[in-house]
Amino acid sequence: MEEKRAMDASGTAIMIAFAAMLAFNQVVIKVTGGGFGPVFQAGLRSAFGLVVLLIWMRARNVPLSLPRNIIGWGILGGVLFAIEFLFLYIAIDLTAVSRASIMLYSMPVWLGLAAHVWLPGERLNAIRWTGLMLAMGGVILALLDRSAAGGNLLGDVLALLAAFCWAGIALVVRMTPLSKSAPEVQLWFQLVVSAPVLLILSPFFGDFIRDLAPIHFAGLAFQAICIASLGFLLWFWLMSVYRASSVASFSFLSPVLAVVFGWLLLGESIGLQVWIALGLVAIGVVLINRK
Repeated sequence: MEEKRAMDASGTAIMIAFAAMLAFNQVVIKVTGGGFGPVFQAGLRSAFGLVVLLIWMRARNVPLSLPRNIIGWGILGGVLFAIEFLFLYIAIDLTAVSRASIMLYSMPVWLGLAAHVWLPGERLNAIRWTGLMLAMGGVILALLDRSAAGGNLLGDVLALLAAFCWAGIALVVRMTPLSKSAPEVQLWFQLVVSAPVLLILSPFFGDFIRDLAPIHFAGLAFQAICIASLGFLLWFWLMSVYRASSVASFSFLSPVLAVVFGWLLLGESIGLQVWIALGLVAIGVVLINRK
Protein backbone atom coordinates (compact mmCIF):
# COMPACT_ATOMS: atom_id res chain seq x y z
CA MET A 1 0.00 0.00 0.00
CA GLU A 2 1.36 3.40 -0.98
CA GLU A 3 2.22 5.57 2.00
CA LYS A 4 0.27 8.80 2.24
CA ARG A 5 2.19 12.07 2.04
CA ALA A 6 2.81 14.39 4.96
CA MET A 7 1.15 17.78 4.58
CA ASP A 8 3.21 20.02 2.29
CA ALA A 9 2.90 23.68 1.29
CA SER A 10 0.45 23.07 -1.57
CA GLY A 11 -1.68 20.78 0.59
CA THR A 12 -1.70 23.37 3.37
CA ALA A 13 -2.88 26.08 0.97
CA ILE A 14 -5.64 23.83 -0.38
CA MET A 15 -6.76 22.84 3.12
CA ILE A 16 -6.94 26.44 4.32
CA ALA A 17 -8.94 27.42 1.23
CA PHE A 18 -11.22 24.41 1.68
CA ALA A 19 -11.81 25.19 5.37
CA ALA A 20 -12.66 28.78 4.43
CA MET A 21 -15.10 27.55 1.77
CA LEU A 22 -16.86 25.27 4.26
CA ALA A 23 -17.08 28.10 6.77
CA PHE A 24 -18.42 30.53 4.16
CA ASN A 25 -21.02 27.92 3.24
CA GLN A 26 -22.68 28.38 6.64
CA VAL A 27 -23.25 32.04 5.80
CA VAL A 28 -24.52 31.07 2.33
CA ILE A 29 -27.07 28.68 3.88
CA LYS A 30 -28.28 31.43 6.20
CA VAL A 31 -28.63 33.98 3.37
CA THR A 32 -30.23 31.47 0.96
CA GLY A 33 -32.76 30.69 3.68
CA GLY A 34 -34.30 34.09 2.95
CA GLY A 35 -35.61 32.66 -0.34
CA PHE A 36 -36.15 28.97 0.36
CA GLY A 37 -37.49 27.06 3.34
CA PRO A 38 -34.63 25.30 5.19
CA VAL A 39 -35.47 21.67 4.41
CA PHE A 40 -36.57 22.45 0.85
CA GLN A 41 -33.25 24.27 0.37
CA ALA A 42 -31.35 21.22 1.68
CA GLY A 43 -33.29 18.92 -0.66
CA LEU A 44 -32.65 21.12 -3.69
CA ARG A 45 -28.96 21.25 -2.81
CA SER A 46 -28.74 17.45 -2.78
CA ALA A 47 -30.72 17.13 -6.01
CA PHE A 48 -28.63 19.67 -7.94
CA GLY A 49 -25.45 18.35 -6.33
CA LEU A 50 -26.35 14.88 -7.63
CA VAL A 51 -26.69 16.26 -11.17
CA VAL A 52 -23.25 17.89 -10.92
CA LEU A 53 -21.76 14.67 -9.53
CA LEU A 54 -23.20 12.57 -12.38
CA ILE A 55 -21.83 15.03 -14.96
CA TRP A 56 -18.43 14.81 -13.25
CA MET A 57 -18.51 11.00 -13.25
CA ARG A 58 -19.54 10.88 -16.89
CA ALA A 59 -16.80 13.33 -17.91
CA ARG A 60 -14.13 11.35 -16.06
CA ASN A 61 -15.49 7.91 -17.01
CA VAL A 62 -16.01 6.91 -13.38
CA PRO A 63 -18.24 3.79 -13.34
CA LEU A 64 -21.16 3.65 -10.95
CA SER A 65 -20.32 0.24 -9.49
CA LEU A 66 -22.78 -0.96 -6.82
CA PRO A 67 -21.72 -4.36 -5.41
CA ARG A 68 -24.53 -6.00 -3.47
CA ASN A 69 -22.59 -5.95 -0.18
CA ILE A 70 -22.41 -2.14 -0.09
CA ILE A 71 -25.99 -1.21 -1.04
CA GLY A 72 -27.48 -1.48 2.44
CA TRP A 73 -24.60 0.42 4.00
CA GLY A 74 -24.77 3.05 1.28
CA ILE A 75 -28.47 3.60 1.97
CA LEU A 76 -27.76 3.87 5.71
CA GLY A 77 -25.09 6.48 5.01
CA GLY A 78 -27.54 8.34 2.79
CA VAL A 79 -30.23 8.35 5.48
CA LEU A 80 -27.75 9.69 8.04
CA PHE A 81 -26.69 12.32 5.50
CA ALA A 82 -30.34 13.37 5.03
CA ILE A 83 -30.93 13.59 8.79
CA GLU A 84 -27.71 15.55 9.28
CA PHE A 85 -28.73 18.23 6.82
CA LEU A 86 -32.35 18.24 7.95
CA PHE A 87 -31.05 19.18 11.41
CA LEU A 88 -28.34 21.55 10.16
CA TYR A 89 -30.48 23.62 7.81
CA ILE A 90 -33.21 24.05 10.42
CA ALA A 91 -30.53 24.91 12.99
CA ILE A 92 -28.99 27.63 10.82
CA ASP A 93 -32.48 28.97 10.13
CA LEU A 94 -33.11 29.26 13.87
CA THR A 95 -29.80 30.19 15.46
CA ALA A 96 -26.72 32.25 14.65
CA VAL A 97 -24.19 30.88 12.18
CA SER A 98 -21.44 31.24 14.78
CA ARG A 99 -23.25 29.05 17.28
CA ALA A 100 -24.37 26.42 14.77
CA SER A 101 -20.80 26.14 13.46
CA ILE A 102 -19.33 25.53 16.90
CA MET A 103 -21.78 22.67 17.38
CA LEU A 104 -21.40 21.18 13.89
CA TYR A 105 -17.61 21.24 13.77
CA SER A 106 -17.34 19.46 17.10
CA MET A 107 -17.85 16.33 14.95
CA PRO A 108 -14.21 15.09 15.24
CA VAL A 109 -14.70 14.93 19.00
CA TRP A 110 -17.71 12.62 18.79
CA LEU A 111 -16.04 10.58 16.06
CA GLY A 112 -12.97 10.20 18.25
CA LEU A 113 -15.09 9.07 21.18
CA ALA A 114 -17.00 6.56 19.03
CA ALA A 115 -13.77 5.28 17.48
CA HIS A 116 -12.37 4.71 20.98
CA VAL A 117 -15.29 2.36 21.66
CA TRP A 118 -15.70 0.61 18.28
CA LEU A 119 -12.30 0.83 16.59
CA PRO A 120 -9.66 -0.91 18.74
CA GLY A 121 -6.80 0.63 16.78
CA GLU A 122 -7.93 4.18 17.57
CA ARG A 123 -7.97 4.28 21.35
CA LEU A 124 -7.77 7.69 22.97
CA ASN A 125 -4.52 8.51 24.74
CA ALA A 126 -4.04 11.15 27.44
CA ILE A 127 -3.58 14.00 24.95
CA ARG A 128 -6.66 13.05 22.95
CA TRP A 129 -8.75 12.61 26.10
CA THR A 130 -7.69 16.13 27.12
CA GLY A 131 -8.78 17.43 23.74
CA LEU A 132 -12.11 15.66 24.01
CA MET A 133 -12.78 17.13 27.46
CA LEU A 134 -11.83 20.65 26.32
CA ALA A 135 -14.06 20.46 23.25
CA MET A 136 -16.99 19.03 25.20
CA GLY A 137 -16.55 21.83 27.71
CA GLY A 138 -16.67 24.35 24.87
CA VAL A 139 -19.89 22.85 23.48
CA ILE A 140 -21.51 22.92 26.93
CA LEU A 141 -20.37 26.52 27.46
CA ALA A 142 -21.90 27.56 24.13
CA LEU A 143 -25.15 25.76 24.90
CA LEU A 144 -25.42 27.46 28.28
CA ASP A 145 -24.79 30.93 26.85
CA ARG A 146 -28.20 32.46 26.26
CA SER A 147 -27.05 36.09 26.26
CA ALA A 148 -25.99 36.44 22.61
CA ALA A 149 -28.43 37.90 20.11
CA GLY A 150 -29.53 35.42 17.47
CA GLY A 151 -29.06 32.42 19.74
CA ASN A 152 -31.74 29.74 19.89
CA LEU A 153 -31.47 26.67 22.12
CA LEU A 154 -33.40 24.38 19.74
CA GLY A 155 -31.20 25.51 16.84
CA ASP A 156 -28.05 24.90 18.90
CA VAL A 157 -29.18 21.40 19.87
CA LEU A 158 -30.14 20.52 16.28
CA ALA A 159 -26.69 21.59 15.06
CA LEU A 160 -25.14 19.33 17.70
CA LEU A 161 -27.34 16.44 16.54
CA ALA A 162 -26.16 17.14 12.97
CA ALA A 163 -22.59 16.69 14.22
CA PHE A 164 -23.54 13.32 15.71
CA CYS A 165 -24.99 12.24 12.34
CA TRP A 166 -21.85 13.41 10.54
CA ALA A 167 -19.75 11.28 12.88
CA GLY A 168 -22.11 8.37 12.23
CA ILE A 169 -21.55 8.68 8.47
CA ALA A 170 -17.79 8.59 8.98
CA LEU A 171 -18.13 5.45 11.10
CA VAL A 172 -20.34 3.73 8.51
CA VAL A 173 -17.79 4.46 5.80
CA ARG A 174 -14.84 3.29 7.88
CA MET A 175 -16.37 0.16 9.45
CA THR A 176 -18.21 -1.38 6.49
CA PRO A 177 -17.48 -2.59 2.93
CA LEU A 178 -18.48 0.89 1.77
CA SER A 179 -14.88 1.92 2.54
CA LYS A 180 -13.73 -0.11 -0.49
CA SER A 181 -15.91 1.82 -2.93
CA ALA A 182 -14.85 4.89 -4.90
CA PRO A 183 -15.42 8.31 -3.28
CA GLU A 184 -17.86 9.19 -6.08
CA VAL A 185 -19.96 6.12 -5.24
CA GLN A 186 -20.04 6.99 -1.53
CA LEU A 187 -21.14 10.52 -2.36
CA TRP A 188 -23.68 9.23 -4.91
CA PHE A 189 -25.39 7.20 -2.19
CA GLN A 190 -25.54 10.21 0.11
CA LEU A 191 -27.05 12.50 -2.52
CA VAL A 192 -29.38 10.03 -4.22
CA VAL A 193 -30.94 9.08 -0.87
CA SER A 194 -31.00 12.50 0.77
CA ALA A 195 -32.51 14.43 -2.17
CA PRO A 196 -35.91 12.63 -2.23
CA VAL A 197 -36.03 12.21 1.56
CA LEU A 198 -35.49 15.93 2.19
CA LEU A 199 -37.83 17.07 -0.59
CA ILE A 200 -40.60 14.74 0.65
CA LEU A 201 -40.17 15.97 4.23
CA SER A 202 -39.91 19.66 3.33
CA PRO A 203 -43.69 20.41 3.43
CA PHE A 204 -43.67 19.52 7.14
CA PHE A 205 -41.06 22.20 7.93
CA GLY A 206 -42.52 25.46 6.69
CA ASP A 207 -42.88 27.18 3.35
CA PHE A 208 -41.12 26.02 0.19
CA ILE A 209 -40.53 29.56 -1.04
CA ARG A 210 -40.06 32.75 0.94
CA ASP A 211 -38.92 36.03 -0.65
CA LEU A 212 -36.95 34.83 -3.69
CA ALA A 213 -34.21 37.00 -5.20
CA PRO A 214 -31.25 36.27 -7.53
CA ILE A 215 -28.89 35.99 -4.57
CA HIS A 216 -30.83 32.97 -3.31
CA PHE A 217 -30.39 31.09 -6.60
CA ALA A 218 -26.68 31.98 -6.54
CA GLY A 219 -26.45 30.64 -3.00
CA LEU A 220 -28.12 27.39 -4.00
CA ALA A 221 -25.76 27.00 -6.96
CA PHE A 222 -22.74 27.58 -4.70
CA GLN A 223 -23.91 24.88 -2.31
CA ALA A 224 -24.65 22.35 -5.04
CA ILE A 225 -21.45 22.87 -7.03
CA CYS A 226 -18.82 23.99 -4.53
CA ILE A 227 -19.92 21.95 -1.51
CA ALA A 228 -22.35 19.06 -2.13
CA SER A 229 -20.52 17.67 -5.16
CA LEU A 230 -17.07 19.00 -6.07
CA GLY A 231 -16.29 20.14 -2.54
CA PHE A 232 -16.85 16.69 -1.02
CA LEU A 233 -14.87 15.13 -3.88
CA LEU A 234 -11.98 17.48 -3.06
CA TRP A 235 -12.12 16.27 0.54
CA PHE A 236 -11.98 12.63 -0.56
CA TRP A 237 -9.02 13.47 -2.82
CA LEU A 238 -7.15 15.15 0.02
CA MET A 239 -7.74 12.10 2.20
CA SER A 240 -6.38 9.86 -0.57
CA VAL A 241 -3.18 11.89 -1.00
CA TYR A 242 -2.29 13.12 2.49
CA ARG A 243 -2.24 11.43 5.87
CA ALA A 244 -5.69 11.43 7.46
CA SER A 245 -4.36 12.92 10.71
CA SER A 246 -2.77 15.81 8.78
CA VAL A 247 -5.99 16.57 6.90
CA ALA A 248 -8.14 16.25 10.03
CA SER A 249 -5.89 18.62 11.97
CA PHE A 250 -7.13 21.49 9.78
CA SER A 251 -10.76 20.89 10.78
CA PHE A 252 -10.41 23.38 13.64
CA LEU A 253 -10.19 26.19 11.08
CA SER A 254 -13.77 25.84 9.82
CA PRO A 255 -15.58 26.77 13.06
CA VAL A 256 -13.13 29.62 13.68
CA LEU A 257 -13.62 31.04 10.19
CA ALA A 258 -17.40 30.46 10.32
CA VAL A 259 -17.65 32.54 13.49
CA VAL A 260 -15.54 35.28 11.89
CA PHE A 261 -17.65 35.22 8.70
CA GLY A 262 -20.87 35.36 10.74
CA TRP A 263 -19.54 38.38 12.57
CA LEU A 264 -18.17 40.16 9.49
CA LEU A 265 -20.82 39.33 6.87
CA LEU A 266 -24.00 38.92 8.94
CA GLY A 267 -23.23 41.30 11.77
CA GLU A 268 -23.77 38.60 14.39
CA SER A 269 -23.14 39.70 17.95
CA ILE A 270 -20.69 37.28 19.57
CA GLY A 271 -20.18 37.42 23.32
CA LEU A 272 -17.04 36.53 25.24
CA GLN A 273 -18.53 33.19 26.31
CA VAL A 274 -18.97 32.11 22.68
CA TRP A 275 -15.39 33.11 21.81
CA ILE A 276 -14.13 31.07 24.77
CA ALA A 277 -16.31 28.12 23.69
CA LEU A 278 -14.93 28.41 20.17
CA GLY A 279 -11.36 28.39 21.47
CA LEU A 280 -12.00 25.30 23.59
CA VAL A 281 -13.57 23.42 20.68
CA ALA A 282 -10.79 24.43 18.27
CA ILE A 283 -8.02 23.35 20.67
CA GLY A 284 -9.92 20.16 21.45
CA VAL A 285 -10.27 19.26 17.78
CA VAL A 286 -6.55 19.74 17.22
CA LEU A 287 -5.68 17.49 20.19
CA ILE A 288 -8.26 14.82 19.35
CA ASN A 289 -6.66 14.42 15.92
CA ARG A 290 -3.17 13.89 17.33
CA LYS A 291 -1.94 10.31 17.33
